Amino acid sequence: MNTYDRMTRAIVRPLLAFLILSVVALTGCGGDEPPPADTHEEAGGDHDETPVVRMSPEALAEFDIEVATAGPGALHLMLTFPGEVKVNQDHFAHIVPRVSGVVHSVDKSVGDRVRAGDVLADIDSRELADLKAMYLANLERMAIAASNYRREETLYGKKISSEQEYLEARQALAEARIALRSVRQKLLALGFSEAYVDALPEQPEHALVHYELTAPISGVVVEKHVSQGEALNADTDAFAIADLRTVWVDLNVFQKDLDFVREGQQVALVTTGGQLRGEGVISYVRPIVGEETRTAIARIVLPNPDGRWRPGLFVNGTITVDAVEVPMLVPKSAVITMGGETVIFVETPEGFVARPVTLGRENETHVEITSGLEPGERYVARGGFALKAELEKDQLGDEH
Repeated sequence: MNTYDRMTRAIVRPLLAFLILSVVALTGCGGDEPPPADTHEEAGGDHDETPVVRMSPEALAEFDIEVATAGPGALHLMLTFPGEVKVNQDHFAHIVPRVSGVVHSVDKSVGDRVRAGDVLADIDSRELADLKAMYLANLERMAIAASNYRREETLYGKKISSEQEYLEARQALAEARIALRSVRQKLLALGFSEAYVDALPEQPEHALVHYELTAPISGVVVEKHVSQGEALNADTDAFAIADLRTVWVDLNVFQKDLDFVREGQQVALVTTGGQLRGEGVISYVRPIVGEETRTAIARIVLPNPDGRWRPGLFVNGTITVDAVEVPMLVPKSAVITMGGETVIFVETPEGFVARPVTLGRENETHVEITSGLEPGERYVARGGFALKAELEKDQLGDEH
């Protein structure tokens, strides 16, 4: 190759390379392919999509997640009042001896179950002995007076005795009968039966001082204020017995709520610790407001067959005072707080998504949804916290 050819190649080759690069550059700028920067932005846009939680039916059952259909419902407006369980005073008895004496023995103690007529304590009473002796003496006097009257009546009929003697005998019999009846009534007032009083003449002498303090009702001994050898007065409060098969629940109703509370309303009751739950009906609303508490009492007579509702327990009573139909009603267990927002997990074809919602009126168990949830949509009514935890776990993993 001569010198001319070498010079020609040195000039033509760079010129061809420049022309080729120019054509390629022009072709790339004028085509439909997006620039590399736009492709990067689209890839980055995937991170702005709504996070989805996917769970199998087995996982939903394991975490006790309940899915319901959104729709209207009745929002029950409720009022809750504090209260206390008390002894049913209609089935409560204070036992007093009615006669003075000395306690010979004590047969029952606090907590013992008793039946009507069971002996609670034995008392030796001189007062009772005097009363029984008086009864027996009057019984004898009446027998003598009756005998004299019959004799004088016979003599008067035969004109042997005078009318004066006959009338005196009849008067003596009437006075003896009155005295005997008076003492008999005193014995009956002490709680003795007719049969017991009639059998007094056959009783041994030592029984005259003996008095049995008995239970007037069946129930549980809740108070005992006697001990062996103690001297008692006739009005000593010796025992108290309560029939706890029913109890009173007294709710304190505030002045502003009195117009909403009335007899016959159903009340849901729960102890302050939540251990006991029950239902009852208001049987009485006290017409007077307490001067100190400025509340009135609404009373429920609550059946207590197993004795779990113990007097002294504090309770809360909830009364449904009205019901309002709302277009969208969900249980409060469906509402979750996430990132400062109130959300409900909604079921979609891809999985569950947390959707922000706006709340309306509410009660203790349900809340109205005014926006964010449409009728017919499937949402998580219970167990949403498990989905929240799963979602936060996935987000934490993405950050790492």
